[in-house]
Amino acid sequence: MTKKYLLLIPAFCLFIFNMQAQKKASPYDFGKMWTFENPPKDWLKSTYNMDVKDEWFDFVRKSSLRFASWCSASFISENGLIMTNHHCSRDVVGALQKEGENFDKQGFYATTLADERKADGLYVEQMIKAEDITKLVQAKTKNAKDDADEVILRKAALEEIEKTYAEKEGWKGLRLQLVTFYSGGKFSIYGYKRFSDIRLVWIPELDLGFFGGDPDNFTYPRYNLDVTFWRAYDENGTPLNTSENYLKFNKNGAAEGEPVFVVGNPGRTERYRTVAQLSYDRDYRYPFQYKFLKNRNDMMMRKYNSIKNDPAKEFEAQELLNEIAGVANSMKAFGGIAKGLKDPELFNRKVEVENYIRSKSGGVTYWDDMAKHYEVLNPNGWVVSHLSPNGLRGNIYTVMHDLVAYRELVKSGGAQDKKDKLKGTITEKLKTINNPEQVELFTIWLNEVREDAYTGDMTLQKVLGKRNINEYVKWLLKETKFTEDKKVAKFFEKEEKMEKDDDPLLEAADLFVTRFKEGSKLFQASAQARQALEAKIANQAFKVYGDKLPPDATFTLRISDGTIKNYDYNGTTAPVITTYFGLYDRYYSYKGEFPWALPERWMDPPLDLLKAPLNTISTNDIIGGNSGSPLINKDRQAVGLIFDGNIESLPGNFIFDEALNRTVSVHAGGIFAALKYIYKADRIVKEIDN
Repeated sequence: MTKKYLLLIPAFCLFIFNMQAQKKASPYDFGKMWTFENPPKDWLKSTYNMDVKDEWFDFVRKSSLRFASWCSASFISENGLIMTNHHCSRDVVGALQKEGENFDKQGFYATTLADERKADGLYVEQMIKAEDITKLVQAKTKNAKDDADEVILRKAALEEIEKTYAEKEGWKGLRLQLVTFYSGGKFSIYGYKRFSDIRLVWIPELDLGFFGGDPDNFTYPRYNLDVTFWRAYDENGTPLNTSENYLKFNKNGAAEGEPVFVVGNPGRTERYRTVAQLSYDRDYRYPFQYKFLKNRNDMMMRKYNSIKNDPAKEFEAQELLNEIAGVANSMKAFGGIAKGLKDPELFNRKVEVENYIRSKSGGVTYWDDMAKHYEVLNPNGWVVSHLSPNGLRGNIYTVMHDLVAYRELVKSGGAQDKKDKLKGTITEKLKTINNPEQVELFTIWLNEVREDAYTGDMTLQKVLGKRNINEYVKWLLKETKFTEDKKVAKFFEKEEKMEKDDDPLLEAADLFVTRFKEGSKLFQASAQARQALEAKIANQAFKVYGDKLPPDATFTLRISDGTIKNYDYNGTTAPVITTYFGLYDRYYSYKGEFPWALPERWMDPPLDLLKAPLNTISTNDIIGGNSGSPLINKDRQAVGLIFDGNIESLPGNFIFDEALNRTVSVHAGGIFAALKYIYKADRIVKEIDN
């Protein structure tokens, strides 16, 4: 290619060409979570030869749902049948059990419409309207004097726009949501219709919905029936008529190489963070979060293993297992992000993209200004991570914060009702501080502080004195008066003496809480300046790329494109589908022990079930919040149900890497086979068998 013709290539396209040739950075490192008010029509045309009209986007948007405040879902029949994940429903269905029932062990299937059980407080939301309001906001803020003035004018503009839309034809009666993209580069308004009569139709046993547990979490090949069916009812108590907007259920799924789309509500990504911010994330934020969760997960697993075979503690073990599942999920996610940030190839791609944007930004210093803030914040990363009063740090440490807060209330003449409430909290916590579990949590936490405190910080050493951590914990619990009810009562009676009380628990509280406040104050002091820089930096990216790239996730409805595609892993190739044969292989390989156990009704499977596909993979861009999203084909049919990503997808918080990133779904055929052959759910099979 001659230089003459190279000059004809737009800068954006030339950048794509160069980066792809080098197999390094790409603009699509920012992802493919497209908004519905700015759908990727040109991209779909050029990539998949799909000439997609507005009607197609409107249909899939209204067929998809936000499931409460934490997941996604979709309508899959004309009678309000809803599909989402088992793990999205697990915490809700317990309240629907009748005496003698255990959905974790037995599952649930409503054999008739009348048997479907209403979940009080549960709702789904359907996005009816979506509109770009950027020009309206810009018209109200164009005369801003400075950044601070622009923030004020923008807030007023958004409030005014929301009031206007609340009375606008087509928007009346909808729940409105204002959304900011690109840190202020674009703005949208969404209108939702809420359905609050939601009833349980079918949920498989925990052994199927959580098959493989934490060891298999974020992995592939995978064998998991992570699905639940609900139904929406109208205000008259009749199944909701969704005949105009539902995804037909295609039990054949999608073939390898076929384009597929995820429509759901990705929670949060941070793909526009600067290199300085990502360096902080790599060195402090995510490693500390991972360590925190892993240590508590290990502790809870030790407890679970000690009680799991005790019939008298069956309920306690099950509750603990549910808690472990949540902690382990977050632990693996944070660990994957931390590992991705330490991957030189991935990190260097972020450096390259930032340098490219800077080269097109007229010499502005926003990135350098951000880096200066982090020179101050980095030494305090351990402080905000380890010294916050998180309940998983145990009552001994969190009560230190409470005691300091109580003394401050006394000093400032705080209201008696506030003091009484805080006193109650403190008293309850103090009853447990000698419990072995609380002692272990406190010891774990002190070791985390010892390992991660910034070099030269003497906070912990001032607390410990010449003792090691184990010696200090024993000494503290022996010497403090806060283990004795009578002395605690006297402490609260003599408020005038609290300030000079030299109890070792209070002395430690003063040191730790003071250090936490110092670190937090530094982060708070620069928060507004950093936020303003983030907006400017995101706007520079927006100026370079325009709206050709999607904004960060905001737990609002997005559509992500991809294909059914395998990938290389562990020296072999992952198949695009797994089957129920694989499920039983895992069961027998692990001798039927949890988390690879199976219920009795699964013990004599027919051959047609064994051959059925169970899970499938695709190249779609997803993140937490997408759980329960439908996987659809170009004909707007549900071919799968999103429930996870592979381990390689975990860096997706800061970068999208299509080469190895895979979305993992329950195959529509696997759902259909389970309903037909195991649960004998004939009426539901008939309802979805189009």
